[in-house]
Amino acid sequence: MIRANKISDSILVSDYISGKEASLSILINRHQQRLFSFIYSKVQSKDVTEDIFQDTFIKVIRTLKKGKYNEEGKFLPWVMRIAHNLVIDYFRKNNRMPNFKNTDEFDIFSVLGDGSLNAEKKIIQEQIYNDVRELINELPDEQKEVLVMRMYKDMSFKEISENTGVSINTALGRMRYALINMRKLIEKHKIILVN
Repeated sequence: MIRANKISDSILVSDYISGKEASLSILINRHQQRLFSFIYSKVQSKDVTEDIFQDTFIKVIRTLKKGKYNEEGKFLPWVMRIAHNLVIDYFRKNNRMPNFKNTDEFDIFSVLGDGSLNAEKKIIQEQIYNDVRELINELPDEQKEVLVMRMYKDMSFKEISENTGVSINTALGRMRYALINMRKLIEKHKIILVN
């Protein structure tokens, strides 16, 4: 019989997916110390660490059972990424979340700046930037173009108008719809922006 510590993660994952429940126990035992230490280093609480550790493996099990795992032999980095995201979710839920009124004046980028960030806030801010980038990519091209020119390239609407060949009013309209669509995408994906 092959010893458990000689079996690769990818084989154990395949075995678990094909019904060998014991394979998951081997994976958990193999990686629990490293994962637990990683989570604890972020949250500094044994109870919270245990909760996030359990939630991580619940998510792992669900993903494996749905057949949505395709990390090609990168099991531990995948599990660490899940844990990292759950740590971010924990901080978002427990750190004075701002409530945004549903107005047309809502500026998604107004919540992204903060000069004095501690390590925890840097992790959260990095995730927010990634979330926002992904949302921007979901916008129609015309709206995305105007939003990027305005927010990232700091161009005036006159400059945007000249660069895109549309009127200032059209550029303003596209920006307005981009922000409305961003707000809808934030709600759809249940993304929380942290101050």
